[in-house]
Amino acid sequence: MAAFEEMGVLPEISKAVEEMGWNLPTDVQAEAIPLILGGGDVLMAAETGSGKTGAFCLPIAQIVWETLRDEREPKKGHAHSAAVRPWVLSSKDRSENLAVTPDGLRCQSREQKVWQGSRATTGVYGSGRYYFEATVMDEGLCRVGWSTEAAKLDLGTDMYGFGFGGTGKKSNNSQFDNYGTAFGKNDIIGCWIDFDNLTIGFSKNGEDFGVAFKISGHIVKSSTFFPAVVLKNAEMSFNFGTSPLKHLKSGFTPASQAKSCRDNSNESGVVKLAKRQNHEPLALVLEPSRELAEQTKRQLELFTKKLASPSISTVLVVGGYSPKAQLDEINCGVDILVATPGRLEDFIMNGQVGLSHCRFFVLDEADGLLKQGQARNLDNMHTQIPKMTSDGRRLQMIVCSATLHDFDVKKLADRLMHFPTWVDLKGEDSVPDTVHHVVVKVDPKTDQSWQNSGPHITTDGVHYAKNNNEDEIWSERVKTLKGLYCVNAIESLKMNRAIIFCRTKLDCDNLENYLNLRGKKAPSDNLSKAPPFSCVCLHSDRNAEERNSNLQAFKDEKVRFLICTDVAARGIDIRGLPFMINMTLPDDKTNYVHRIGRVGRAERMGLAVSLVATCREKVWFHGQWCKKRGKNCYDTNKCCIWQDEMQYLGDIEDHLKLTIPQVDKEMNVPMNEFDGKVTYGEKRVNKGTGYKDHVAMMAPAVQELAYLERQAQIMFLNSHKVKAK
Repeated sequence: MAAFEEMGVLPEISKAVEEMGWNLPTDVQAEAIPLILGGGDVLMAAETGSGKTGAFCLPIAQIVWETLRDEREPKKGHAHSAAVRPWVLSSKDRSENLAVTPDGLRCQSREQKVWQGSRATTGVYGSGRYYFEATVMDEGLCRVGWSTEAAKLDLGTDMYGFGFGGTGKKSNNSQFDNYGTAFGKNDIIGCWIDFDNLTIGFSKNGEDFGVAFKISGHIVKSSTFFPAVVLKNAEMSFNFGTSPLKHLKSGFTPASQAKSCRDNSNESGVVKLAKRQNHEPLALVLEPSRELAEQTKRQLELFTKKLASPSISTVLVVGGYSPKAQLDEINCGVDILVATPGRLEDFIMNGQVGLSHCRFFVLDEADGLLKQGQARNLDNMHTQIPKMTSDGRRLQMIVCSATLHDFDVKKLADRLMHFPTWVDLKGEDSVPDTVHHVVVKVDPKTDQSWQNSGPHITTDGVHYAKNNNEDEIWSERVKTLKGLYCVNAIESLKMNRAIIFCRTKLDCDNLENYLNLRGKKAPSDNLSKAPPFSCVCLHSDRNAEERNSNLQAFKDEKVRFLICTDVAARGIDIRGLPFMINMTLPDDKTNYVHRIGRVGRAERMGLAVSLVATCREKVWFHGQWCKKRGKNCYDTNKCCIWQDEMQYLGDIEDHLKLTIPQVDKEMNVPMNEFDGKVTYGEKRVNKGTGYKDHVAMMAPAVQELAYLERQAQIMFLNSHKVKAK
């Protein structure tokens, strides 16, 4: 409890965490929680099972509670009206994909094709001579200068904007003319305006290039001139005179000391908001699947159960349930909304959910969301959320995934996030050392046990078309053989609980029927009484009620095996799960990490067994691949694809930069040499005699350090002795 409080977590939340059995924060929690509590955007990459959900749920619960408390009991002297800070870059009067630092003195755009611009919160007018400086912080294209409120953010493309670009050209009204010299990284550009002579000019590192523009008198009389910038994949910092200017032009005044200045009416670092309504959450958490959303909601409720006066309302919005029931909950008041994008999009479009008071925008399993084609939907939601509220609080974005190092995720972060901090504890995708994973090759040409009599698994029935060939024969045999290998793995390794992943929903159904055939299905109150092959299914063709009850039955240890598609590969947390079987390897190599990450969580050991076909498999995806009929297709002949698991295995090993150990069908899995013995589902045990052995091992190093310390002290004393003489 003390460890969490030291990071700034409220005592009430820390107590709830302690009751859950968390004594210390995980590495990712220790890094991310203080950053989020401090107000920053965070990109979180860590191994699956490392506590990412807690890393964002804990601080969000705390900040939402503090916000609710301030709403009901405003602090003395706390102003809810907008307070415009003088002489910083505006966080609202800017292009969508340009980021401004919290201090307002630095901006960045990683947009490669489109210019992104911003103006300052304060400008000058009337009379006098004023100057500010801009420093190029990174390679890229940039233009800096002065513009009025009427100008476009794309500085220099209309008559109201006056810019000087890195190519050495000045620009006004889209007229680009040679002026000065080109500039780049680390150059300091001085920008001056002389109202007395109606001129604008620029300098580079103290070298003044003279007058760049003569300003029209009628524009000067009716306008305020604001420092302005436009960037393309570049970064700049600004000094308006609040700290000493490097090359202040003689006879000119720092802009921040101007007597004749006005606030930017477009300044929006601030959005003045009406009182928050019941349907307007303070935090929005998006998940790629309904199961993961339900799990995150449960986690939030565990963290917030000790918080009262005010209490926090967490609402779930996902498909598969009655929209009316969810809307009734929302209309009673929602503080944290956990949702999948599809159902939420409908509610937002119909005005049933508002995002104008949202403080947090969380994308959990961000790569999963993007693979569902949700990029545009995420962008649309982001544009509806004010980037800063009327009480000066900035929108915080948190993006996390076990496979965060994905090009599309990085691109999304560059587009939407505000100078995010990376919490990267794993680098590229890797497998936790608490997970042992092995491969069993399934070759029907060398193992003829598929000929044995007895119950065989039903295949998907796609192999006996009119033009039958040898490939289709081996494809069906390898599927039959995998059913036998699955049973053999369960029996040989004495698996009492496991998640079993299949490629398609039909494969899941067939395996469920096959296991039930091997051991009569019967309800049970606990695992010890459950039949040896008792199982349930989890995939998108099962309705929401059945999916929930099946998952809960598995979590409550009423059945031994959960059979599922990749719908359960991400984020589903089953504490102490010892085993996992891949009936088929995923065709997406990153999903392998998610799948095997269901075991080896919370420092408990886990074993993942993958059955890999040595010949190609013919797979029917029930219309997924049919362009004409879609899901209504039942053509098991034409609408099939061939999958090469040996190729998938090679891709996975290349991705992880390792060779996965292979074992035979007898499942003789080698024990971990360090431990001497492994009990899957339990924490790692050191078989030594404990602390005494540890001391003995460290003794030589400690002796060496003691010797070196003595030598250092003697040298120090001798040097002082010489000086004394």
